[in-house]
Amino acid sequence: MTPAQDIIVAIDGFASCGKSSLAKSLARALNYRHIDTGAMYRAVTWYFLENHVEWRHQAKRVDALDRISITFQNHNQLNRTLLNGVDVETVIRSAAVNQEVSEISVFGDVREKVVALQRVMGKDKRIVMEGRDIGTVVFPDAELKIFLTASLEVRTDRRYQELILKGVLTTREEVQENLLKRDYIDSHREISPLRKAQDAWEIDNSELTILDQQALIVKRIREVWGMAEHV
Repeated sequence: MTPAQDIIVAIDGFASCGKSSLAKSLARALNYRHIDTGAMYRAVTWYFLENHVEWRHQAKRVDALDRISITFQNHNQLNRTLLNGVDVETVIRSAAVNQEVSEISVFGDVREKVVALQRVMGKDKRIVMEGRDIGTVVFPDAELKIFLTASLEVRTDRRYQELILKGVLTTREEVQENLLKRDYIDSHREISPLRKAQDAWEIDNSELTILDQQALIVKRIREVWGMAEHV
């Protein structure tokens, strides 16, 4: 099924609210492209770390940004993040990147670079884009804006389980501390702070599965924009 009218679905929310899982599933259901904007900031962060860029130095940071190209490739119905043509989907999820990504993403030149790439990706609509400022900055005129929330306890458990499955040694206390740090940085940064758009639909998914959320959203899309059923 695909919406009868081409739209942009913008999904925002704090870290570990399940934005990526929902966006991936929803994009598949709608036959839309999924754009993980968090992966784009992670790719920039990994590039800086891998190439020992002095990212607190503006001139060196801007020079490095000019050498960065980020695209997505669909492989077996899964998005892979490509940095300068190289698949970095796994390495950008590392603990080292986790520790620095929020600080690096606050710089205006970094956000300007990434937002410009995001707008190009969404120029033809038919996308589900998730991040921190999609409905407020990147696509303020997006047809459907969703703001995901979940309790800190639920978010901590989700992130902890995700890291354990990846073999990362950590504790729930460390995970929660990292989430609180990211929350503060995301919501207090000077440029594009995380906030709910006035016309966004807030969904608390603390007790909702991905399919529960997807069903709610598809129902809303069907009611407002209609669906073109495909065989």
